[in-house]
Amino acid sequence: MIALGEMNRPVSSPPMIDTHCHLTFPDFAPDRYPGGITAVLEKARSHGVTGCITISTTPPDAAEALAVANRHADVWCSAGVHPLYAGEGPFDWALLGRVAAHEKCVAWGELGLDNHYTEPPKPLQHQVLTEQLAFILERKNAGLDKPIVIHCREAFDDLLPILKQTPLEPARFVFHCFTGTVADIRKVLDFGAYVSFTGVVTYRNAREVGDAARLVPRDRIMAETDAPFLSPDPHRGTRPCEPWMARVTAERLAAIRNEPWETFHAQINANTRAFFGIPAPDER
Repeated sequence: MIALGEMNRPVSSPPMIDTHCHLTFPDFAPDRYPGGITAVLEKARSHGVTGCITISTTPPDAAEALAVANRHADVWCSAGVHPLYAGEGPFDWALLGRVAAHEKCVAWGELGLDNHYTEPPKPLQHQVLTEQLAFILERKNAGLDKPIVIHCREAFDDLLPILKQTPLEPARFVFHCFTGTVADIRKVLDFGAYVSFTGVVTYRNAREVGDAARLVPRDRIMAETDAPFLSPDPHRGTRPCEPWMARVTAERLAAIRNEPWETFHAQINANTRAFFGIPAPDER
């Protein structure tokens, strides 16, 4: 296993995918990041992160994310309205549907609820969530069946009952950037969803997130960055967080779970391919 302190150096290993980042955010524009997204992806590849899923926040952002995915063979995207963007409506659901129908779009989302902030207000977040879930179900019934990336911050008791009321399969949801408690992870696991962890799991003051990570079944765990946010230790505080850092978080997750890196690495790759429907590199 490579020492965590050496993770800022290029590595040679089987590839992995950063399952959740935001490549359309200004942090990765050429005027702020020399070389732009192309340079971001080249750096990621040098660390063994050979693919990214860039997650959208609004319909126009989803269209931009799809454009990025179309320009880069190893980038995919999602289509959704983030709860913290609920105030930017009315939303062009038809545009979101067109993005979702593309083969490079591998998921809906991210969508959900966020109780950490007072804005947008809860009623508006709930309204947009209800509309979005109804739209996804409508498209699923029409033959467009894709997994769903969930944003849930301090809102498990509000969000899980809503998801349970839909006919959507629990195994088609992933709760991204899990930052809840052990009690919260048990609720998510009892529901039947996947769980994904960011650099937060590496923080000394987030030990309960690590405790939660130990409880996730091997076939339902994934790793991500949520770049440009949440750089993992020993890079905490660095902005932007970058997709290559998914490797740092994945290494730490393996250590927290007391699993050999090679075994854990193979498992999260298999989970990513199964959940998002992304073929292995030799199958593309």
